[in-house]
Amino acid sequence: MEEFKYVDNTLNRIGVLTSGGDAPGMNAAVRAVVRTADFYGVETVGIRRGWQGLINGDFTTLDTNNVTRILQHGGTILYTARSDEFRTKEGRKKAVATCKMLGLDAIVAIGGDGTFRGALELSRMGVPIIGIPATIDNDIGCSNYTIGFDTACNTAIECIDRLRDTMQSHERCSVVEVMGRNAGFLALYVGLSVGATVVLIPEKKYDPVKDVIEKIQSARLTGKTHFMVVVAEGAGSAYDVANIIREGTGIDPRVTVLGHIQRGGSPNARDRETATRMGYYAVKALVEGRPNQIIGIRAGEIVETPVEEALQMKKKLQMDRYTILEVMSRASTRKMDE
Repeated sequence: MEEFKYVDNTLNRIGVLTSGGDAPGMNAAVRAVVRTADFYGVETVGIRRGWQGLINGDFTTLDTNNVTRILQHGGTILYTARSDEFRTKEGRKKAVATCKMLGLDAIVAIGGDGTFRGALELSRMGVPIIGIPATIDNDIGCSNYTIGFDTACNTAIECIDRLRDTMQSHERCSVVEVMGRNAGFLALYVGLSVGATVVLIPEKKYDPVKDVIEKIQSARLTGKTHFMVVVAEGAGSAYDVANIIREGTGIDPRVTVLGHIQRGGSPNARDRETATRMGYYAVKALVEGRPNQIIGIRAGEIVETPVEEALQMKKKLQMDRYTILEVMSRASTRKMDE
């Protein structure tokens, strides 16, 4: 068991913020940051509305008591927003001025790639930062996993399972668009989990005939009467895919865009546990004098990556999952007596 150790340094007060798209588990990360800081005798200031809040001086004091019972809640008690002003040099100067005004020795930024790019710029202006990856897209290169991904997957799976019930009843095709921005992690994971007939992801350019129409036709020839097509938002519009199916097969698909429902809801066990670990190690890195890092998780272990290096890292989709999906889909189109 790791022993706690106190480090004598100048870390007296830190800020914590959430930025970009919200993700289930952000509150758990905020809670972990505040409670760990309190343990080490460090004060915490909550910056509301992300980088824009830092520019505007929109803040609240946080302590162990006022982060009680937020672990299980979705969203973020600190709110989140995108900031065009922070992208400008003048905007960042205002943010640094706020840090000085509040006496902040460092900032813990919880979010995705855009959040970390903002944090990097702030660090270059002399403000120490630590990043915690929280995005349902799971597209942060330095970490195998990001807070919110598992909950978002389970939300999408539950919705699709319900859709499948009604699609089967009416013998229809359902085209479901899931989030993920320019990454297919969410779509592929969900598609494999629900046994989709077709999954379209941005990492693999698809042929409308071969990858959509022919798969549905093959499934139909074996007697299958309902079809599930999962489309990552970065791969194209679900409505365009539905038109391809309509024109190529004569089937009239129903389109469902899950949208921001995937961001909401109570975080599951994996996201609560991961967020808590990351929040703890974020503060620990600052206390022990290792600022300007992104806290990640690889092979189940917490790792630190310098922010500049982290932002240069690209995460590759595990295409073996796509291969498995292809095998499952083809097997399901074989006749029962073969």
